[in-house]
Amino acid sequence: MAMDITGRKLFVKALLEEGVDTVFGYPGGMVTDIMDELYKHEEISLVLPRHEQGLVHEAEGYARATGRTGVCIVTSGPGATNIITGLADAHYDSIPLVCITGQVPLNLIGNDAFQEVDIVGMTRSITKYGVTVRDRKDLGKILKMAFHIAKTGRPGPVLIDLPKDIQTAMGPGEYPLSVAIRGYKPNESVHIGQLKKGYKLLKSAKRPLFLIGGGINIARANDKMLELVEKTRVPVVTTVMGKGAVPTDHPCYVGNSGMHGRYAANMAVGECDVLFSIGTRFNDRITGDLNEFAPKAQIVHVDIDTASISRNVVVDVPIVADANLALEKLLEWAEPQQTQEWMEQIQEWNQENPLEMRRDRGMTPQMILEELNRQLQEGIIVTDVGQHQMWATQYIELNEKKQFITSGGLGTMGFGFPAAIGAKIGCPDKTVICISGDGGMQMNLQELATAMAQDAKVIVCIFNNYYLGMVRQMQQLFYGKRYEATCLRRRKGCPGDCKGPNAACPPYEPDFVKLAESYGACGIRVTKEEEIAPAFEQAKQCGTPVLIEFMIATEEIVLPMVKGGNPMTEMILK
Repeated sequence: MAMDITGRKLFVKALLEEGVDTVFGYPGGMVTDIMDELYKHEEISLVLPRHEQGLVHEAEGYARATGRTGVCIVTSGPGATNIITGLADAHYDSIPLVCITGQVPLNLIGNDAFQEVDIVGMTRSITKYGVTVRDRKDLGKILKMAFHIAKTGRPGPVLIDLPKDIQTAMGPGEYPLSVAIRGYKPNESVHIGQLKKGYKLLKSAKRPLFLIGGGINIARANDKMLELVEKTRVPVVTTVMGKGAVPTDHPCYVGNSGMHGRYAANMAVGECDVLFSIGTRFNDRITGDLNEFAPKAQIVHVDIDTASISRNVVVDVPIVADANLALEKLLEWAEPQQTQEWMEQIQEWNQENPLEMRRDRGMTPQMILEELNRQLQEGIIVTDVGQHQMWATQYIELNEKKQFITSGGLGTMGFGFPAAIGAKIGCPDKTVICISGDGGMQMNLQELATAMAQDAKVIVCIFNNYYLGMVRQMQQLFYGKRYEATCLRRRKGCPGDCKGPNAACPPYEPDFVKLAESYGACGIRVTKEEEIAPAFEQAKQCGTPVLIEFMIATEEIVLPMVKGGNPMTEMILK
């Protein structure tokens, strides 16, 4: 029988039992007890960010890069509310996190005490599970549940709200080995009958197509997916989150489909007769007008999450299963299909409208990303959100040695840089490159201090076009070039009806190179094509984090583009 111990001791014991080696934490009044307990354990490294939003994105980057659960500790009140955006991000992209928020002592809850908020209530819709610990004897079981729920089934964020007095109260010292949770039974098998039905459909198709989402990357089932594609010879399109499920240079890989997808990929979805989909939620960025999505196809949908099946797109063969298990079975049955003619049709679409930016107007994002493909043979590429993210999803080459991390479901600006730091902390031996815009970069710039403190030598590529480019693009195409609130050089003295850059424009702030240097990091500015390769070479020599600012044209837009709510086959191409 274990002796009674304090809640704070049991908390750290739980972390050690779960094999946690890194905790992302920001101190505050209601977590000083658990922080003090962590001080005694050198085997758990505590990462101190410079803002709780940076903290939760770092934990996400760590989790996405390593496949392990990210662990956060923040104090009550503003500490807790600052992680809400990251919880939502993790929720939509199925990232396992266990977040501990401090809370005021039990007798003060509900009294509007200093730094008190109902964080469990606030985050109910964006966490997989959330609870305030109200009894010290339940602490061990609740912590075990948290780690179990975060990692199993469709992974996601879990929030444990820990009142200050529970941290110091005495109670049982046991940490349970396992836990049975009523009503929580993630699917651990696959319905063979349904899967057979789905495979039969695929086999009988003349124009079969795999649509692969982030589920394959999360399940780390990429090898099996590749094997299935090689055995069946069925072409593959991916979502933004699914990119990298098969190597991008594979002859069967068509490209990303969706709002900024490749022309051939969207046409293939529009013309296929069987769409075999694994691990995607079919959100609006993939489907466009639901009535016009894959109109000629029977749809098979494999997903770990029952709630994701037939929610947006009503499917013909629903299959609830873990991607690994479903693929193992499919591989037993798989045989070559006659897809030659269909592949030729897809090639034709590709030649009609290849993915290509003009090369006669100076340095383009495509040139930068192609150089990155040459320079980076293995490593992790993390993006922020905006135009640069879409260009990265279009032009980055991926294989089994490269991983791609991006904020897909929530589209969180400010995600990229901290997530890259977290990825580097989780995988210190891998090269980590962050691609960001000048807008998103300024949302968590302060994490440069964290990168320096953690010796996390990430290379950040900022695509600077002086604008919040994604919205600017919409204003150019659909709002009569009324660039309201998207020019980052705009000042009080600027004319009201500015139609874009001219000689009178004020300078851009900040100077990113000086800013990097002020943190002790390396800053490089690139203005023309011939400077791209030398900049990457120089970045590899710096012994610190590096910030490379690429000055790209303000008017570059991401094409193809489908206007929100339109059918995916109606693409703006020029």
